[in-house]
Amino acid sequence: MDDRILLIIPTSAYSTGEFMAAATGLGIQVVVASDRRQVMESVFPGGSLALDFSDAEKAVAQIVEHARRWPLRACIGIDDYGSLLAAMACEALGIPHGSTTAVRAAGNKLLLRRALADAGVRSAEFRLLSVDADPRLEAMSTRYPCVLKPVFLSASRGVIRADDEEAFARAFTRIKALLVDPSVAGPRVSGRGREASRQILVEEYIPGFEVALEGLLTAGELRVLALFDKPDPLEGPYFAETLYITPSALSIERQKEIAATVTAAARAIGLREGPVHAELRINESGVFVVECAARSIGGVCSRVLRFGVGVSLEELVLRHALGMPVAGQVADQEEEEAGGVMMLPVPRRGVLREVRGQDGARLVAHIEEVVISIPPNTQVEPLPEGDRYLGFMFARGGSAEIVEKALRQAFRQLEVVIDAPARE
Repeated sequence: MDDRILLIIPTSAYSTGEFMAAATGLGIQVVVASDRRQVMESVFPGGSLALDFSDAEKAVAQIVEHARRWPLRACIGIDDYGSLLAAMACEALGIPHGSTTAVRAAGNKLLLRRALADAGVRSAEFRLLSVDADPRLEAMSTRYPCVLKPVFLSASRGVIRADDEEAFARAFTRIKALLVDPSVAGPRVSGRGREASRQILVEEYIPGFEVALEGLLTAGELRVLALFDKPDPLEGPYFAETLYITPSALSIERQKEIAATVTAAARAIGLREGPVHAELRINESGVFVVECAARSIGGVCSRVLRFGVGVSLEELVLRHALGMPVAGQVADQEEEEAGGVMMLPVPRRGVLREVRGQDGARLVAHIEEVVISIPPNTQVEPLPEGDRYLGFMFARGGSAEIVEKALRQAFRQLEVVIDAPARE
């Protein structure tokens, strides 16, 4: 069989190019599966597949039918829902892959919290509410501060901190409005997962600072690829990600504790193979798991990582999926330089006209790249309702301090021009 893989990539994804470049470098044939028909379908027969993302079982049947003519060695999803479809497709095709049950739990905050609690892994205390609950009544029985969130969305979408009863009721109402939007819930919670669109998770607020771990699991053994520090405090009421800096400045002992915690979290949900992206909070009580996703880091943030000579994170993920050697690539990771990425949040709702000052930002020392990923004249929405960043900036230098300073200086060069939305 040829080394043909299926990449499940929604049309809104940022990282299509990174995976395609990695596949080309490895000589791998790629089938791009998306929620829309691809232009290249008529040029490269069998090279694309339009899936019905509104029905997971139907999408898997489409993949199986496609694979009868163009056999596959692996299926990979680049977001939570795509990872679940990939696991289901591999199961149907008899392709070695991580457990579908584990991948489902990794993408569902309720299932993750339950598994972590059962395994004794530190995480937030929680309770589940229906969107039909009375928010003011529920607010009276809540300890503050707390965090309300949907159980299935990612990238901090719909995540809101509440410090009192009034804030709780407002947050509940906003999340409920988000969940009843068909464009939000429909493509992600089809079939047996439909109840997720009617659930709101209420968690205790965990103080402390955050880190993010990028790794690969092989037979349950975690290989840490990178540990990111997040210099900006993430205290709410919304939780837009901004700076990721690597390598981490934390002590070796603390880094080992973080790796052990992620290993325990993966074990708790039964995740044994493939990429893992974990978010953790750390305070004087220890390391707490916020997320443990069965995928690699989102957006184009992976560009900040370098392994060996020209080896990307996406190449490592593809190598692992195909059973190709990985260890030698990771061993040569360039650790003498620090790298960082700044995700540019949408500052307010409206129509994006332009982002000024990009040339000035690129001229800042140690800045490698400035990417604005939303085109002009596009309606934009900030968190907690929004689901996209304006773009990304990358820097590299001799220390974490140099990288962080460069990114902040470059950010100050930018001026985001957004017109107020027309009255509805």
